[in-house]
Amino acid sequence: MDVYAVDGTYELFRYFFALPSHVTSEGREAGATRGVLGSMLGMLESGTTHLGVATDHVIESFRNDLWAGYKTGEGIDPRLWSQFPLLEEGLAAIGIAVWPMVEVEADDALAAVAAFCAASSDVDRVFICSPDKDLAQCVVDGRVLQLDRRSGVVTDEAGVIAKFGVPPRSIPDYLALVGDSADGYPGLPGWGSRSAATLLARYGTLEAVRETEAWDVAVRGADRLRETLREQWDLALLFRDLARLRTGQPKLASVDELRWKGPADGFEAFCRRIDAPRLIDRVAILTKRLEAKT
Repeated sequence: MDVYAVDGTYELFRYFFALPSHVTSEGREAGATRGVLGSMLGMLESGTTHLGVATDHVIESFRNDLWAGYKTGEGIDPRLWSQFPLLEEGLAAIGIAVWPMVEVEADDALAAVAAFCAASSDVDRVFICSPDKDLAQCVVDGRVLQLDRRSGVVTDEAGVIAKFGVPPRSIPDYLALVGDSADGYPGLPGWGSRSAATLLARYGTLEAVRETEAWDVAVRGADRLRETLREQWDLALLFRDLARLRTGQPKLASVDELRWKGPADGFEAFCRRIDAPRLIDRVAILTKRLEAKT
């Protein structure tokens, strides 16, 4: 079987900016929620059997305690922010596994689910459905792939190397040097994608780059880069720690937790609340298909 682990935060942002507003009779914005739920049903309709969605229930995480400039929820449109709990409620109502993250981030949850499922002999492949660059560290050839659902691009280990110049295991080291503006840390001064990729492709880790006295690859401004790395070593380690994904949450007992088994009680009532009767019809068809298989 294939397992799909979806970045619900990314999906909610994507549909918020792609779809028109929809305010329910209760006065609640639900446009993006309706879009994401419809998209998840589309995956089930296309034959997906095992599916889970991680969300950033709280944007801030433990990383904000490590780096003051790390991303926060500041500036998020209230109409978007208010839909996080609504989406989580809707996913649970449909019967899709949902993990609202508080202490860690949705990306950490996706990494945890991917690692757990990839270790199961029942799983053929795990698709991490998110374009976030830090999730490239999770890619394992033949087992864990990164899928950008908007473009349809699937990235394997060769794809990670083609995009970043380094293998998945070196992605945290790479981001430590070049930074990640989306997450709010800048990397080290003077280090760019080309220099970081060239050295990490050769030496693999920050430690190996730092400890090699004479780099045997050509890098412009090598002396200055080496000096910066050594002077700001603690900062480099901090940025790598920010980039490394944690795999402790959520705790899964079985891959079967991701198998879609039909909607939960209250599903139809939820759909009526968000003015989405079409979702009821689509789930009814899916339920009949599921019953026919059992």
